Amino acid sequence: MDRLPPLNALRAFEAAGRHQSIRRAAAELLVTAGAVSRQVQALEVFLGVKLFRREAREIVLTAEGERYLAAVMEHLDGLREATAQLTGRHLKDVLRIRAYTTFAMRWLIPRLGSFHAENKSTEVRLTTSNEAVDFARENVDGAIRLGDGKWPGLEVDRLMPNELVPLCTPAFQKAHTLNTVDDLRRVVLLHSLVRPEDWRYWLQAAGASEIDPYCGDKYASSALVYQAVLSGLGIMIAHKAFFLDDLRTGRLVQPFELTLDRGAFTYYFIYPKNRLRSPAFRRFRSWLLAEARAEELSGGAEVRGAPV
Repeated sequence: MDRLPPLNALRAFEAAGRHQSIRRAAAELLVTAGAVSRQVQALEVFLGVKLFRREAREIVLTAEGERYLAAVMEHLDGLREATAQLTGRHLKDVLRIRAYTTFAMRWLIPRLGSFHAENKSTEVRLTTSNEAVDFARENVDGAIRLGDGKWPGLEVDRLMPNELVPLCTPAFQKAHTLNTVDDLRRVVLLHSLVRPEDWRYWLQAAGASEIDPYCGDKYASSALVYQAVLSGLGIMIAHKAFFLDDLRTGRLVQPFELTLDRGAFTYYFIYPKNRLRSPAFRRFRSWLLAEARAEELSGGAEVRGAPV
């Protein structure tokens, strides 16, 4: 066979293989799902090889399809780069990342500037949601989720320890004389509905079995709880890494020394394995893990809890 395969069919196959989805490939190429399916089938006929297994609600690359996709992506990337160099027009890679609202606001967004500075050709489209992500149905490349590290069928990178600490303003601590854990009986405990058990875990670790871990005021997210704390409405139980800057500047204080590490139950970056074929995604993943590691190494040394 000395003919080149049809370019449109290659583009359809590359998009479908990269997304593991006909529907998402169609959305990217601005055509119908039927058009993508026909192009892929035409390529299979041309090659005489099955590239995908069609299952009930998804497509799965065959072993031959995996090998061919790697080669096609490499050559298409080369063509894109050669065209960009010739024309001077560099198209941006788009990464779609999902995170929790508080994680995005308190940790990810303040750091994104360093990624953009080194990756000017990559656009990060950040969305927030508390719901589980369905990579088969949603156009998401990677998600930051809270869990035990077990997401079958997905790649999983641990980001940071899940360290729980009570936090309040210095004025609140002084006004309510928070010297021992028992003093929490006299103040309002603030809760995030996304993480309703955090106070129970911390109070149990502190041996404060007589304090009701569910009493107090409840808010939709930790971001809202944070605003309530700044307004002097109570004391929150918080993921320490999100509020290190507040602790360093003295905007918030940690009245008690006990820091509870939840172990394997923490924040992870999860994604389908095929996303690693994208150089832009690999760069983002490496940057994210490096940022998390740097914060973990510096956080504990710079911020100390007040003695009980």
